[in-house]
Amino acid sequence: MAQKTAPDSTRRSERSRRAIYDAALALVGEVGYAKLTIEAIAARAGVGKQTIYRWWPSKGAVLLDAFLDLAQQAAEAASEGHDTVQTEIPDSGDLEADLKFVMRATVDEFNDPKYDAPYRALAAEGLLNPELGQEFVEKLLEPQLQLFVDRVRRAQEAGQVQPDVDPRIALELWSSPLAQRWLMRSGALTHDYVDKLVEYALHGIAKRPA
Repeated sequence: MAQKTAPDSTRRSERSRRAIYDAALALVGEVGYAKLTIEAIAARAGVGKQTIYRWWPSKGAVLLDAFLDLAQQAAEAASEGHDTVQTEIPDSGDLEADLKFVMRATVDEFNDPKYDAPYRALAAEGLLNPELGQEFVEKLLEPQLQLFVDRVRRAQEAGQVQPDVDPRIALELWSSPLAQRWLMRSGALTHDYVDKLVEYALHGIAKRPA
């Protein structure tokens, strides 16, 4: 008689974790963050709520990990056909074109309900929960901003940007207005809008001498 193999607890845990991520992302889009609960996530995922509390201290922590996982999946999908996940902003030698390319992709992501609802929830919760807010910045926001810092620095090395420019301050000239418009819903998020942000940041708005 064949001996029965023990269930693979690692595989079972991964299935549960994936179901929890999917449930959290779906529910925050359906009911909003205020009405999102651990109990609802557990019910949708088909797990006990103690399973969730064993891995995460709050619904915000669940949502943050779910969103980080979603971002990782998107990066891997975008890198299909390549050996590694893209970890740099493209460097075609044309800084303006490269920044516009990435900013347009960012707009598309902000306009996608799949990303918009959890991103807004995490941004709002981060203001009320400093610990989660710091984790949100360190794990999600800061790595993205660092890509811009690195690209601007490479442009400096190529003589395309003034050597005394602080790359971290420079990136805020195009990234911060986009974030503010998205967060406050103060205007449409379009490719033309972010193209202008990049152009104004790189070339200024003062009238040039004739």
